[in-house]
Amino acid sequence: MRIVVISDTHRLYSALDRIISKVPDADLYIHLGDGEDDVDQALLNYPQLSSKFYHVAGNCDPNSLSLSELTLMLEGGHKLLAVHGHRYGVKSTLEPLKRYAREQNCDILLYGHTHSRYNNYEDGLYIMNPGSAALPKDGNKPSFGLISVSDKGVLMNITDVR
Repeated sequence: MRIVVISDTHRLYSALDRIISKVPDADLYIHLGDGEDDVDQALLNYPQLSSKFYHVAGNCDPNSLSLSELTLMLEGGHKLLAVHGHRYGVKSTLEPLKRYAREQNCDILLYGHTHSRYNNYEDGLYIMNPGSAALPKDGNKPSFGLISVSDKGVLMNITDVR
């Protein structure tokens, strides 16, 4: 299973469009917030992806009807938690969010909000912030995440949008 992880497009739809064009055959696309309008536009342009696209609300998604978190069961017994991150103080520490992921029996944790890349495996928890696809704040280029999940394990990478 291939999962594309996007965050913080902030109304720069062209960034999301480039990502979809680069990886048109992903099994899932997960947008981690601050880009609900971009997701809406993507689904208008790529209606065939509607069953593959998930989105959580970010702090800059006003009047959003989207959920603030998403959990998905994946192959191989893996369970994914996706949040924007602003409700968990991720700009200061990841500890409350990691604790919550473990309470939910998740082993894959995705978050955004900081506009900074993070990709690590810590004590049985795969953690990724794909950075911002539009407005990075970590000195890197705009980016997105790729996750491969199989019976053999989980592989996570972050790549430039370009």
